[in-house]
Amino acid sequence: MTLKAIFSDIDGTLLNSNHQITEETKKAIVKVVNNNIPFILVSARMPSGVLHLQQTLSINFPIICYSGALILGPVNDNGEKPIIDSISLLQTDVQEMYKIVSELYSPINFSLYSHDQWVVSDRQNEWVLQEQKITNISPIQRQLPSFIEENHDIHKCLCMGEPQLINQLESTLKDKFPNLTIYKSKDTYLEIMSGNASKSNAIKKLENLYQITNQEIMAIGDNFNDMDMLKYAGLGVAMGNAPEEVKKIADEVTLSNNEDGLKHILQKYFE
Repeated sequence: MTLKAIFSDIDGTLLNSNHQITEETKKAIVKVVNNNIPFILVSARMPSGVLHLQQTLSINFPIICYSGALILGPVNDNGEKPIIDSISLLQTDVQEMYKIVSELYSPINFSLYSHDQWVVSDRQNEWVLQEQKITNISPIQRQLPSFIEENHDIHKCLCMGEPQLINQLESTLKDKFPNLTIYKSKDTYLEIMSGNASKSNAIKKLENLYQITNQEIMAIGDNFNDMDMLKYAGLGVAMGNAPEEVKKIADEVTLSNNEDGLKHILQKYFE
């Protein structure tokens, strides 16, 4: 198998538990990129949460945000990353979800993502502060019903709360919105996107750009929202810290994100 591109998840994969890229992992990525292998970041994060990591790695490739709902191209001569693809949620679905959460699951924090904006109703909420610390992104405070009413492109809804409530909400929303992509990125986070958005669909849209097939792709991830791209890629690699269900569908399992698992799998296949 000749591998010609790498698609890597960020949290729990590229980053260790301290939300950092280790120097060893960075060196391995730079070495691969210097051999003309694209290293493309794929994440549920918003663009700002991905771009600073590209800068840390000194790379300029497309980025896949919101688990495939927004794809941005490499930085162009104007210093901008053009939109390659954008898939937003229906306004009516977002309104209905907000109503369900606020009326039936009020302890859960509900926030919205539109292009490179993270919109919250209370910047001092403990869940918002926690997510801000993890991502280094500052949210915009707005009244969510009026923001939704303005009909922005909403790429993702994020619900943060205690695990038991999140489980109940997940069940409620999956029953109500079978056409949407709804998954837990961790026990306390429920993420919602268009049913047309997935990491594997986003990868398909970049294959023409690099003139590659899925059999020439390595995909690396650690969580449930990575499973579709691990199955799709010619070589799907699960991190050692991934849940058992993710490991079972992977072609290979590397070490954990705290053991430089990404570095080890790059060295195995590209050195």
